Amino acid sequence: MVGRRGNDEEEDDTHVGGGGFRVPRNKDRLMLRGLQFHGHHGVYEEERKLGQKFVVDVDAWADLEKAGTTDELEHTVSYVELYAQVKQVVEGPSFKLLESVVEAIAQGILVSHPTISDVRVKVCKPHVAVEGVLDYLGVEIFRSSVASADASARC
Repeated sequence: MVGRRGNDEEEDDTHVGGGGFRVPRNKDRLMLRGLQFHGHHGVYEEERKLGQKFVVDVDAWADLEKAGTTDELEHTVSYVELYAQVKQVVEGPSFKLLESVVEAIAQGILVSHPTISDVRVKVCKPHVAVEGVLDYLGVEIFRSSVASADASARC
């Protein structure tokens, strides 16, 4: 279960990041960029039947200081585990909407990794049936864990 943080809320522990979304201030971040998968998501039956390429970016905020000082994997979140979770959602059962794909990824990461306080997930479809020239269409969300949202509310 994750909390939603609106862009119009005033919070002392956040600032607007480069993408215009609110991010935790003074937090470390794990980044996965350009993950490419073949999935079967889309409103149209052909998209779900034939599938298509999806490109995913993930940012996961957590305290990484202990991992940095001890050099031990047990003090961080494994990139391999995060990659596998994203792959399972994108290559798994079909969703009609990209909004559902990004939400499933974000929820899965926050629920299975309690040390991650916040996550940003971006899913892009580079090959879409739209008249016009474009690089991709996609959806990006930012979610906070319930524990993180509860702590912010107490400030």
